[in-house]
Amino acid sequence: MKNLIIACLVLIGFSSNAQVLDPIDWSHEVIKLSDEEYELVFKADMEEGWHIYTQYPDIKDDGPIATEVIFLDVDGNYSLVGKTTEPPTKPVFEEAFQMNVRYFGGLAEFKQKIKLLNNDITSVKAEVSFQICDDQRCLAPETQEFTFYLNADANNESEAGAVTLDDIKKSSALNLNVKGWDNYEQDEVSKKSNFSIFLLGFLGGLIALLTPCVFPMIPLTVSFFTKSGANTQKGMANSIMYGFFIFLIYVLLSLPFHLIDSLDPEILNNISTNVTLNIVFFLVFLFFAFSFFGYYELTLPSSWGTKLDSKATKIGGLVGVFLMALTLAIVSFSCTGPILGTLLGSTALATGDIATKLTMGMAGFGLALALPFTLFAMFPKWLNSLPKSGGWLNTVKVVLGFIELALAFKFLSNADLVEHWGLLKREVFIGIWVIISILTAIYLFGKIKFPHDSPLQKLSFSRISFGVLFVAIVIYLIPGLTNTEHANLKLLSGIAPPMFYSVYDKDNNCPLGIECYKDLDEGLRVAKAKNLPIMLDFTGWACVNCRKMEEHVWSKGKVFNQLNEDYVLISLYVDDRRELADSEKFKYLKPNGSIKNIRTIGDKWATLQTLNFNNNSQPYYVLLNNDMELLNHPIAYTPDADEYADWLKVGIENFEKFFPNNVSFDAGN
Repeated sequence: MKNLIIACLVLIGFSSNAQVLDPIDWSHEVIKLSDEEYELVFKADMEEGWHIYTQYPDIKDDGPIATEVIFLDVDGNYSLVGKTTEPPTKPVFEEAFQMNVRYFGGLAEFKQKIKLLNNDITSVKAEVSFQICDDQRCLAPETQEFTFYLNADANNESEAGAVTLDDIKKSSALNLNVKGWDNYEQDEVSKKSNFSIFLLGFLGGLIALLTPCVFPMIPLTVSFFTKSGANTQKGMANSIMYGFFIFLIYVLLSLPFHLIDSLDPEILNNISTNVTLNIVFFLVFLFFAFSFFGYYELTLPSSWGTKLDSKATKIGGLVGVFLMALTLAIVSFSCTGPILGTLLGSTALATGDIATKLTMGMAGFGLALALPFTLFAMFPKWLNSLPKSGGWLNTVKVVLGFIELALAFKFLSNADLVEHWGLLKREVFIGIWVIISILTAIYLFGKIKFPHDSPLQKLSFSRISFGVLFVAIVIYLIPGLTNTEHANLKLLSGIAPPMFYSVYDKDNNCPLGIECYKDLDEGLRVAKAKNLPIMLDFTGWACVNCRKMEEHVWSKGKVFNQLNEDYVLISLYVDDRRELADSEKFKYLKPNGSIKNIRTIGDKWATLQTLNFNNNSQPYYVLLNNDMELLNHPIAYTPDADEYADWLKVGIENFEKFFPNNVSFDAGN
């Protein structure tokens, strides 16, 4: 009978275009402590990289779904002795939830002692509800059933016997009979490289060149190589090595972070949003900002540069050139230090191998800083094209101070989100940036003075241009203060607090205000009535990459318009914990023979996804017509908005080409 049931379910409609993930195996055992006391042990064996969450989160009713152990028929039969124990955990920050969470991977054991109150009891039934995730995705929440037999000679009940024909019928009702799998091939999603971090560092190096600590050093350095024969083979070799050593010094500065990462890989990840560290970053960036404003100088001991400079002159050769490069790094620290701090902070907000990303950023910074020194040393006549040093250098420095001030509030915002202080709601954060941008524009127009500013005779074209740029930034930011469709500022995606963290009451039922349906039958009826294609969005409230897709991809204009106008969006939340009506609950027998109880709305949608698409990870997107025929291959997490828009466009084209009058689907069937 069991084999017959499994065969029935397998024939319901699995596809071969994806893979069902099952990264956790559960087992259990009973340890007899005395005639009245027993210890019940639940064992979870997880594949590498996967984890489940603690039973006892630091912040309840928020963040990922906690593991929950439930004991059935307790009253009058037995009592629980203490709490259910679990492996020790330490907090790890997860960006999607903007909070510290606790989880464990590998082999985890949960233990519960019980004391019998009824000597006739022979078994104890229990359930474990959990959600398993890795660094990129979370699977739908599941509930695992256990029967602990207190008598070692007791016979195990057949789990298959618990599955009825009614259960099979209800499972079959979830089958969409999706057609057209052979028409499409799955595409692999490409991963972003660290090149963007390198470019960020390169940009920082170019900015550092325009500061009063670095720019005047260019002619001084060129004069050194000119005197030593810049046009000779030796002089050219020295100038090349000088640039190389500048590059090398900044790369070497990142090596300690690799050592830290090798000792504890979680340290650098925790830097990104640990509350204390974010507050420290906030204060440091304020310190950097006021240093750029000219109220004090941020310098290394002057004796370091003086001694190195004298030794470089005496020693000569490659060692002397290296010491010259090191001297430049030291004497320019008052300007490069805050920029490097910004680079470090920006890298800390990234995910993945942060130490490598930091090295890439430092390499970009060092390369940008080294190139002009090397090129001008090799070709000193180019110096005639350089603008002369003057008050404009301090203007650049002050503007950088305003930028540092704006970035400081990003770190304070991180801490605020983690602790839910409510200090920097989205509109408050954007309002602060508006004020900073207004002050920057007023400064550029000459209405504000700082300690090292030269007397301003007239406004230069470049100063007016940048002033107008900051006015434009203010105009761009202002809609973010409103409760309108224009409040989603795309350029601040991932920088400003999320849309739902707002001073306004937000309707979070549908992302970005796109019309969507949470019930499959209702969505299908609307699609039929409007004769529009369907996008099934298998998502989750606790899905990290689902939120990233909604905030960073769906918010893009062409994607947003397609989803809102050309498709009927049906969002099925696989972790919705609301109970189904008793008549809709059923038992689903997995192909491996284990039973999954379909009790909640999330259980139902997760099972529907598995049955029809042989996939149980989120996000997962499927384009269909009313006859449940595929319009394009399903895709998962796709952070490239252009790629995602093209995928949607192909679906629309196929719908219009092959199914122009598609009204044959009957949602009641």
